[in-house]
Amino acid sequence: MKQIVCMATSPWYPIPTRKQQVMSRIPDAEVLYFDPSVTFLAPLKDKAARPQLRAYRHEGVKPQENITVYSLPPVLPFFSKYRFINRINQRRIARYVEKRMKQHGFEKPILWVYSPVTCDCVDRIAHSALIYDCVDRHSAYGGLMDPAVVDGMEEELARKSDHVFATAAGLAERLQAFNEHTAFIPNGANFERFVQAADDLPCPDDMADIPQPRFGFVGALQPCIEYGFLQYAAKQRPDWHFVLIGGEKPGADLLDLRELPNVHFLGMRKNEDLPSYISNFSACLNLFASGDLSKDVSPLKFYEYLATGKPIVSTPQPDQVMQFASLIHVADSKESFVAACEASLADTIDARKQARIAEGEKSSWDSRVAQMCEILGERGIWQ
Repeated sequence: MKQIVCMATSPWYPIPTRKQQVMSRIPDAEVLYFDPSVTFLAPLKDKAARPQLRAYRHEGVKPQENITVYSLPPVLPFFSKYRFINRINQRRIARYVEKRMKQHGFEKPILWVYSPVTCDCVDRIAHSALIYDCVDRHSAYGGLMDPAVVDGMEEELARKSDHVFATAAGLAERLQAFNEHTAFIPNGANFERFVQAADDLPCPDDMADIPQPRFGFVGALQPCIEYGFLQYAAKQRPDWHFVLIGGEKPGADLLDLRELPNVHFLGMRKNEDLPSYISNFSACLNLFASGDLSKDVSPLKFYEYLATGKPIVSTPQPDQVMQFASLIHVADSKESFVAACEASLADTIDARKQARIAEGEKSSWDSRVAQMCEILGERGIWQ
């Protein structure tokens, strides 16, 4: 059985992302999954983060029989701005990971990492192979970081890796310069779950009083979302209703939207409940603002939308969505966004619905992970 240590950038609970989807599908493997660290400053911003400072002391939880989830110890802030701080943090993290490895009888596992900061700990953790799975242009996030420091750490990590995966073509092209063993594997969809929305499911109680048509967005409300299009459309068409499902991220300017009576914020919902909401949307919204970060995003929500068969209204960002342009409605301005929403309401031909579902199935997580396993098998990284 393969032994894998995964150092993730998303906690296992509550929202399943690429990290959980990949780790839960690798066959014949025992996995130690490490939730990312919080900084010692986190409770000053959010009191709810206080228990996370001690979470690393707890024994692991097992979301499935072959996976154990631990939290990494808290770290000093500004580690993406000053490399010496990152080195201090990662020494402590490496000691903690090796302690948990010993507890589980891991000697030289496959080390599977998601963040450039791990470049300063991977050499301190015994491993048989190093996989870097790049899911974002990390230096484009802004905030308390120095982009040059982050890019430098990522280059170093890519050079150290036995294989690199990237979720966007632009990311893969950049990393290919540092490691010839780089493969472009986009995000995917939990097809079996989201295809349920192709049927007429009961409308959730908290959405039942919102009139049709309902244009729905599912995902984190981040600064990189094109809120201007939503605001314009909501004002132009007060008879349309826009439903936003997801948590609000720092930096997202939502004040103007909250004042509009036909824009509805439902907050986060359990992933297993999302098909019921999407089934009762008139169309799904994929709205990324133009920018470096959006260009290289691999929109997990977009592949989930495809699996539902629902009409999709999307901006041209990220680049990946344009390969599906014939099956969706693309808007690059606030005026064309209104027109695209209007067109989506008439997108009722069953053949187009089935074509979207078929593309969603091709983009399933099972398919993506099978590609990864095949590549790593051919490389001799595992059998």
